[in-house]
Amino acid sequence: MRPDYAGNGAPNRATTIKPYKYLRGAFVYALATISILGATHLGRAQSSPLADGEVRRRADALLQQMTVDEKAGQLNQSSGVGMEGFIKKTSDADIQHGLVGSVLWLIDVKEINRMQHVAVEQSRLHIPLLVGFDVIHGYRTTFPVPLAMASSWDPKVEEEAQRVAAEDARAAGINWTFAPMVDIARDARWGRIVEGAGEDPYLGSAMARAQVRGFQGDSVTAASLLACVKHFAGYGAAEGGRDYDSSYIPEVLLRNVYFEPFHAAVKQGAGSLMSAYMDLNDVPAAGNRWLLHDVLRDEWGFQGFVVSDAIAVGNLVTHGFARDREDAAYRAVTAGLNMDMASHTLIENVPKLVAAGKVTQSQLDDSVRPILEAKIRMGLFEHPYVDESKTDSVLNRQSSLDLERKLAARSMVLLRNQNQTLPLAKSIRKLALIGPLADAAPEMEGGWTVEGLFGQSQSHPVSVADGIRNKLGPGAQIEVVSGPALQRKYSGIIDQIQGKKPQPAPTPDEIQRWREKAVTAARSADMVIAVMGETPNMNGEAASRATLDLPGDQEQTLEAIAAAGKPVVLVLVTGRPLDVVWASEHVPAILQAWYPGTEGGNAVADVLFGDVNPGGKLPVSWPRAAGQEPIYYNHNLTHDPEDAPHFTSRYWDLSSKPLFPFGYGLSYSSFKFSNLRLNKSRLSTGDTAEVTVDVTNSSQTAGDAVAQIYIHQQSGSASRPVRQLKGFRRVALGPGETQTLTFPLGPDELSFWSPQTKTRGVEPGRFDVWAGEDSTASLHAEFEVTAN
Repeated sequence: MRPDYAGNGAPNRATTIKPYKYLRGAFVYALATISILGATHLGRAQSSPLADGEVRRRADALLQQMTVDEKAGQLNQSSGVGMEGFIKKTSDADIQHGLVGSVLWLIDVKEINRMQHVAVEQSRLHIPLLVGFDVIHGYRTTFPVPLAMASSWDPKVEEEAQRVAAEDARAAGINWTFAPMVDIARDARWGRIVEGAGEDPYLGSAMARAQVRGFQGDSVTAASLLACVKHFAGYGAAEGGRDYDSSYIPEVLLRNVYFEPFHAAVKQGAGSLMSAYMDLNDVPAAGNRWLLHDVLRDEWGFQGFVVSDAIAVGNLVTHGFARDREDAAYRAVTAGLNMDMASHTLIENVPKLVAAGKVTQSQLDDSVRPILEAKIRMGLFEHPYVDESKTDSVLNRQSSLDLERKLAARSMVLLRNQNQTLPLAKSIRKLALIGPLADAAPEMEGGWTVEGLFGQSQSHPVSVADGIRNKLGPGAQIEVVSGPALQRKYSGIIDQIQGKKPQPAPTPDEIQRWREKAVTAARSADMVIAVMGETPNMNGEAASRATLDLPGDQEQTLEAIAAAGKPVVLVLVTGRPLDVVWASEHVPAILQAWYPGTEGGNAVADVLFGDVNPGGKLPVSWPRAAGQEPIYYNHNLTHDPEDAPHFTSRYWDLSSKPLFPFGYGLSYSSFKFSNLRLNKSRLSTGDTAEVTVDVTNSSQTAGDAVAQIYIHQQSGSASRPVRQLKGFRRVALGPGETQTLTFPLGPDELSFWSPQTKTRGVEPGRFDVWAGEDSTASLHAEFEVTAN
């Protein structure tokens, strides 16, 4: 053990100052000035933002001292762990020689501190490491998956969850998260729909801003977890919903739909972006100069840095885009990509490109500078280590679990409640819980959890069965029939990382015995709760589906227990919409719980038994069948509009409308929308109108309403969507209470990018506006926009 390292990760004064004493000349003076200006005290993290000019001066002072190899090292992100057959662990020697700027996939806080000591004490310029990991929806306390949190229609849910995640991650040595994922997803077959906010750019932008605020605060400081907004851009539009396949998206859709959440996150101050894996219109995103330079930097003024997705720079060769790895490095750097995640293509080839004059010193400096600036803003030079003795106390906070339970319940969507089947009476004494997810605790947290990824989870997730046991107490008789385990036909990326082997499929006889057991349990119970859906490895990366059926024998089991004659409630635990057409016609109550997180079972019980009134709304259009995909509400009218009197369906064998519309969700309360009005019926293109609506709780039960505002531009230089969400607010209303809500309709809401004019603006013309509970709202008014 080094004499100046106490072992608990807390740097003492000598440890903090020591790296600087080896520097000489003007650089010593520059760093001394930096230390005075950059930190209020050596033992206290800087929480106020540094001035942009000071950050730039500090970064430039470092650049003047760096060799080409050291600069290339800052562009290199290496793995902090070894994964057999995939990646090697970075070496101390590479860190010592300044050839590593960041590490990832490492969550051992002791090893993180040790690597930081190597970087800060043993490298020539003592530059700390960025330590990155996918902290997507929590650290040890796992919050609902992002699609679930978007279902809250409350950006504060995302912000609060990610603020806790940021505090936890920083306490564990992680200073950079590869989140939020803000890809628009219109196709539920795509596995990574679970990580985003659904299909709508307005809702997605609100959730993107909230997550950036949660991770970073109002600006990047020493208290921030640096956000990395991914995957820029168009990843969610992969052909056929097949992960990694190419995306072909016209510029009008990129600018009006797919770019919107990214632009919102950039304007919120996101410190970094991640380029996407796939070809976008035949140009891989990691080498796409139009994306990374022309749009991101020239148009949007982005000042942060861009990291590739894993191995994506090296894979420019695999795509058939780059000739070889040197050409891949050249294309990535000149496109505007700053950091290579784990392929080592830049560290191996950038020095050669500079020596050959293909990449200039100025270009290299421009690539490195924002990475150094991020490290400076985050106070890593002054405080590179974490106090290991405090890590677990932060990660195990009861307040985090309490918040998780609250947010999980707030994110659930009640899809059906025939004859007020829900809420259930707590006096029920005989329950049958049926389905493969009924008593499945780890599954509540969803996939790609920080500690769970490598089998190191220390959380204590609550299953639905345990949540109901906790709710009803020892006097209730609860019989659980789980049934056969759910399986993928082909193993997934998480299974491969964790070394899980495929299990043999159940035999027909085993399935029949399980089903008979379930029916027997249903017949003897007062109430049946079926907990069905998908296991977490059926969602996420490399987890796309060709169908949306309930996997395995679940549909047949559901039909069998429904025929037993007892009331049935279906709780869906999924990361995407599934085909529940039969259930929507035969099961009295359906609750979409998503993957609700560590306290998920308790939160499900809170909703089922009425301690929480559900108020979530769908952030996606819920399909009837996979053949409808992609399906989304904000499509164009076409020459045969769906609201025409003669219209039936786009298909001859199925309704082309969704099973449940975007924005839909029931409550134990009922609400009425009335008195829609605008403060002006005519406004100029640069002006803003206010639209106001009254929302009344028309029931005797307190609950949350989500007011939604939609518009349609009736004519213009291009056809516009039938409806576009342009305002929403979730409000709590007591029995009989009315609130008057007001929303702006101005340039931000009314403008669009026209494929005719190639510009964004507000066009004169007439507009429709609707207010209501979902995207089929009928309360309507009109207004007109005139030229200035």
